[in-house]
Amino acid sequence: MYRYDEFDHDFVQARVAEFSDQVARRLAGEITEDQFRPLRLMNGVYLQLHAYMLRIAVPYGTLNSKQLRMLGHIARKYDKGYGHFTTRQNIQFNWPALSDIPAILADLASVEMHAIQTSGN
Repeated sequence: MYRYDEFDHDFVQARVAEFSDQVARRLAGEITEDQFRPLRLMNGVYLQLHAYMLRIAVPYGTLNSKQLRMLGHIARKYDKGYGHFTTRQNIQFNWPALSDIPAILADLASVEMHAIQTSGN
């Protein structure tokens, strides 16, 4: 199982803060969807026809019990109560509100998870 070190913790926390600011700018209309696209894709966020979708990394396809509980919490609080595993061993949530995604990323960081570079684009 992959273990976070101090660099990983600092990097993920900085990325969460940075993306939170980018989401706020998008919601305020300060940047367009075209300008926001590369920023959200770097953070595992896709825009589908019906909603945003968040893809979460699962390094080596392994999760511990804290991570599993957090995924359940995220599914209940921010989605429709479920997510699904992809063929690339990631987890997707298909219904999060864009305004909730920074909080989701912070929750993930608290259990050593992230959505960085989960985009296939």
